Amino acid sequence: MADKHEIAVFAGGCFWCTEAVFAQLKGVLMVVPGYAGGHTANPTYREVCTDSTGHSEAVRIQFDPDQVNYKRLLNVFFETHDPTTLNRQGADRGTHYRSMVLYADDNQKEQAEAYIKELDASGSLKDPVVTEVVPLDTFYEAEEDHHQFYLNNPDQMYCQIVIKPKVDKVRGAFAEHLR
Repeated sequence: MADKHEIAVFAGGCFWCTEAVFAQLKGVLMVVPGYAGGHTANPTYREVCTDSTGHSEAVRIQFDPDQVNYKRLLNVFFETHDPTTLNRQGADRGTHYRSMVLYADDNQKEQAEAYIKELDASGSLKDPVVTEVVPLDTFYEAEEDHHQFYLNNPDQMYCQIVIKPKVDKVRGAFAEHLR
């Protein structure tokens, strides 16, 4: 019997952060940083950072749904970035930092839309969620130096100030779901 793997794609600001967060979870088989949601074929990091390609920094997550379901991934995604800020995460600004769920099928779309409605209705956030829920078209893998950035550069200042607190939050809030 072949293993059943699924794909989830999220854009939640800097892909270095998002990759580091999801790489810790049980059932996540692979996290790849890249670009999605834009109109330019084969964009480079430098091009995406100009906000001229329409892409967001995103991650493609390959996961085993028997170990971690899509709703848990949505939960981690929404807990580890600010889904209420348009085109911004902290000091990182630009459309390439916008919050997006790029769904692979109707089931993912329905789950993401329902999750956002619940989050807005809960009153737990001071502002409404602005996360875009859009179909996944093409995902372009980022250049190799962006892969496992946090793991390879843990002492870099950005990693210490921005990424480490998100990683620590996941370790605390989702401890029972970690590898």
